[in-house]
Amino acid sequence: ARYARSQPVVHYALTIADGDTTGWDVLMSVRNTPDTFRVAMAKHPEYDDRYFRYVQNLRVDVGSIVREDSTVWRVVAPAGAVVLSYRIQLPRPTVPPRAAWRPFLSPAGGLTGGPHAFMYVVGAELAPSHVELRLPAAWAVATGLTPTSQPRTYFAASVYTLVESPILVGVFHAWPFAIDAVPHTIAYLPLPNAVPFDTALFAQGIQRMASEAVSLFGRPPYREYVFMFQDGAYGGLEHHNSVTLGAPSADLARNPTSELPEAAHEYLHTWNLMRIRPAEYVGVTYKAIQAVPTLWFSEGLTMMYADVLLRRAKLPTSDSTRVSHLERLVTRYFAQPGNSRFSAEQVSRIAYNATPYELGDYDASTHLQGELLGTMLDLIVRNATNGERSMDDVMRVMLDRFSGERGFTGPDIERTVGDICACSVRSFFDAHVRGGQPIPFDRYLGLIGMRAVVTRELATREGQPIPDLRVRAWNAPPDSSLTLIIGDPYSAWGRAGLHSRDRVISVNDSTPTTWPQFRQMVGRAKMGDSLRLLVQAPEGPTRWVSVVLSEYARPVVRIEEAANATDKQRRLRAAWLNSAP
Repeated sequence: ARYARSQPVVHYALTIADGDTTGWDVLMSVRNTPDTFRVAMAKHPEYDDRYFRYVQNLRVDVGSIVREDSTVWRVVAPAGAVVLSYRIQLPRPTVPPRAAWRPFLSPAGGLTGGPHAFMYVVGAELAPSHVELRLPAAWAVATGLTPTSQPRTYFAASVYTLVESPILVGVFHAWPFAIDAVPHTIAYLPLPNAVPFDTALFAQGIQRMASEAVSLFGRPPYREYVFMFQDGAYGGLEHHNSVTLGAPSADLARNPTSELPEAAHEYLHTWNLMRIRPAEYVGVTYKAIQAVPTLWFSEGLTMMYADVLLRRAKLPTSDSTRVSHLERLVTRYFAQPGNSRFSAEQVSRIAYNATPYELGDYDASTHLQGELLGTMLDLIVRNATNGERSMDDVMRVMLDRFSGERGFTGPDIERTVGDICACSVRSFFDAHVRGGQPIPFDRYLGLIGMRAVVTRELATREGQPIPDLRVRAWNAPPDSSLTLIIGDPYSAWGRAGLHSRDRVISVNDSTPTTWPQFRQMVGRAKMGDSLRLLVQAPEGPTRWVSVVLSEYARPVVRIEEAANATDKQRRLRAAWLNSAP
């Protein structure tokens, strides 16, 4: 927070009327204003939902307000104090499930706040503000904003705090716990037809996971934290002292720990992304963020530690052992040829706010590449330090160095790893981070006396070969035309001459207009069937393409112990297998 007599004093009043599920109304009272200033809607660096599209009835009590571009408005009024009023009219609900970070309203509650609700004064990003919530009487509130002595009124130390603090409202369940005397709250907003589940086991898993994360980094970087779970939603999004997460009650009824991997990943971002911050994350902005070449570290190392910390907490994981987990990751790596063709920095740059065909006819995952690179770097550090240090030490030093005003760059990661292991990792970064050379897994697995055996086998289901359906489509802007995404040029679709960006006009004389329709048409085809597609390349003529659905091979990875492993390698292997720090 920064305070100056000349900076604006801002108070928001957000109103959700009882029974209204279509949106909310906002009053933005601003004092210390000049006669001309600008207000804007912030853009999120990952998921820019463009809620400036849903601003209605924007008015100022005195003076005038004019839209300068899509996200910015200019206010001209007598200097001193003005009140802006506007409504956020929610877009039409999509087919369930809903992304957990997207706002919504229902008769029992919803998700509001953040960049989906609040405008801010451009140039006064460090100004604090208060938020008054006017809600149905029976509704409770869960948010990372600081409560005040006034009921339903909260404090935000800066605009960044304001837009990074979503607000869960409604009739929800809540379970408090503390780590190192720091209060935490688990809030769960159920659907009307929610399936009962073991809430004690659910909450216990979250607490044990969070305790391991705090142990890794030494202390919580916040004074309180809120987990905001929502029934009927999927995915999650990290914030500086809260997280929004989907947790369908039907899934939790089958397995109360089913959402732990996602919860661990998003919670760990509290440190590795929100505090250990890429240099391109510059705070609040209404402009599109620059491409971020280091997301492989922010996402991939978070993926790695989400798995590791669950194991340290003795909680269930999706793979029974670290070996089986690594086998699955390496299998996915080879199944998407783009992972071994494009560098980690190239893939990071197009991970967010980019079309899904930036790599042409290839797919790749910055999360997957980053988790594998982090695992190999962990083995390098353990080997170079005779097991005295690991990536735990790298993460702590990254937190010490880059949780302030200066974010980190790619060379900063390389330098920090080198400092921890007292060794050079330049060739590793040249080859696999800055360069697109495939990861030689045996070279690094050999440091702990293991090796990867990679074979290819016919893709089957219940013992029968399955047709090659490795193709996707999406409704591409600006006109939402159905457009192909080819993830492997050696698939049946790539070999037939189709390419990413081809617009789909018809499939066997039918006209799909959405990905589900396309998937249903293609999914009905059987082995050996021929699909006749009429497509059009960007700014090109239409053409007919026939795709014969053939069988295909996919990689199978088995990681095994090397017969000639040394005592040191076996000792390092044991520590790694046990997820020891």
